[in-house]
Amino acid sequence: QVQLVESGGGLVQAGGSLRLSCAASGRTFSNNAMGWFRQAPGKKRELVVAISRSGSSTYYADAVKGRFTISRDNAKNTMYLQMDSLEPQDTAVYYCAGVSAWAPVSVAVTIPGQYDYWGQGTQVTVSS
Repeated sequence: QVQLVESGGGLVQAGGSLRLSCAASGRTFSNNAMGWFRQAPGKKRELVVAISRSGSSTYYADAVKGRFTISRDNAKNTMYLQMDSLEPQDTAVYYCAGVSAWAPVSVAVTIPGQYDYWGQGTQVTVSS
């Protein structure tokens, strides 16, 4: 099955930036809708950003609009999350996830239950 590996997490001060990467192997990345989830201590996992198979359509949770940017490079089988103006409430484990089922090429999948394969997670900590 498809394997996802996240990288790029770490410790950053409020107002700083991080860039997360998600590398896919085992199946063609370009055929799948993708997204990033996060889970903060004591909170449930939430979908924060999503991107369509083609990269033409995106979704951003209200909490990250204007600060986070999702992108993908299908030739490299890699998805990215550029995080700017980070805030302490962004502290969480961030998970890369994909949708195995077929989806229209221009639709960002916003139903969490559609995501069925995951990376191991990468910790993002934002200090004040």
